[in-house]
Amino acid sequence: MSASENIPIQPAFEIPDKLYFRIGEVARLAGIKPYVLRFWETEFPALGPRKSGTGHRLYRRKDVELVLEIKRLLYEKRFTIEGARKSMETRGKGEAGARLVKPAAAKKAIAAQADLFAEQPNLTVMVRDELRSLVEFLK
Repeated sequence: MSASENIPIQPAFEIPDKLYFRIGEVARLAGIKPYVLRFWETEFPALGPRKSGTGHRLYRRKDVELVLEIKRLLYEKRFTIEGARKSMETRGKGEAGARLVKPAAAKKAIAAQADLFAEQPNLTVMVRDELRSLVEFLK
């Protein structure tokens, strides 16, 4: 076994400081083909680049980071696509590679939100009515 087999490959580049990246740029940065990116868009709901007025895919920096994380999971960690998708779904809202969300904490937050609305059922009705009157006013 050579010394290079167990060393994780770190990208020898920085992601350029740009607002948007085209599909070819993202493919070059990740070292994959553009058709792979298009396929990953269908498999990973979090990966959804915007489209320009001419229909070109425009990836943001967080999309590029997500592509690099997906590539790491699939190629380095040897996850299946389904395994990588599930791993991505369990991650928090932070950047790719962030700490995992604890299920107990997530359930607690959901319960707290449900309690908030259960205490004031008329509040949602009032807000809905106000929004409807605002829409009528703006017409």
